[in-house]
Formats: sequence, structure tokens, C-alpha cells
Amino acid sequence: MLRKCGAGWRLALAVLLTALSAGFSPDAVQAKGVASEAGISTVAIAELPVQGRNMVKLIYRGGPFKYDKDGSVFGNRERILPARIRSYYREYTVQTPGERSRGARRIVCGGFVATTPDACYYTEDHYASFRRIVQ
Repeated sequence: MLRKCGAGWRLALAVLLTALSAGFSPDAVQAKGVASEAGISTVAIAELPVQGRNMVKLIYRGGPFKYDKDGSVFGNRERILPARIRSYYREYTVQTPGERSRGARRIVCGGFVATTPDACYYTEDHYASFRRIVQ
């Protein structure tokens, strides 16, 4: 039967059997994905500092942005946000009054269209923690 299905099917079956023998189950894999998002708290847009609320508006309008890094790819090296492909997340600066540099506050949005993100996250400690922005 496997001979008729081709090499792709045999490879997929081998990977599945290897994962199952290592103690993984489809339920465990799904629960792990849910847990990674569940560990992130939320913040309402209205609770963001005024600069954060303004940046959310700019993100949905497509700019203009003050800093060259705004809208650039965020690598998620800290692995706090849910794992996605490299180009999924973009970062934006949330200005801090009195700060001469970009400061520590950022909004990171995920999605493939910058002006309609799937989700946005706020950090006030330069990626040490995130809260998902909700309406």
C-alpha cells in the first residue's frame, strides 16, 4: 500500500511514527501551541500610554513612522511570542517622553499584511515581556 502512495507519504508516516515513539501526541502538540499564547497577558488599547495608542493608529494607516526600524522584521529571539516564520512579526517604536533614544517601549505586530495585523503585542521593557493588545 505504501508503495502506491509515493515517497512523500512514507516520509510523513515515518515522521509521525518517530514523534509518537518519542512520547508526542497530537493533543500534546496542540496543547503546547495553546499554552505558548496562554502565557501572555492582555492589555486594552485604552490602557496603553497615549504614545502607544497613537502608534496603533499609525500601524493600521501604514505610517508615517519616525524611526527607520519601525516596520522592520522582529526576529522573536526571546521566544516569548508564539513561534512563526521569520517575516511574520514587525516592530514599532512607542516613544517615551524625555527619552533621547528609541527607548524600551515597542509594539510588535504579527501578520502578513502590515496594515491588518493578526495580533499586536506591547512591551515596555524592551522585549523582556509582552502583553497582547485587545480592543
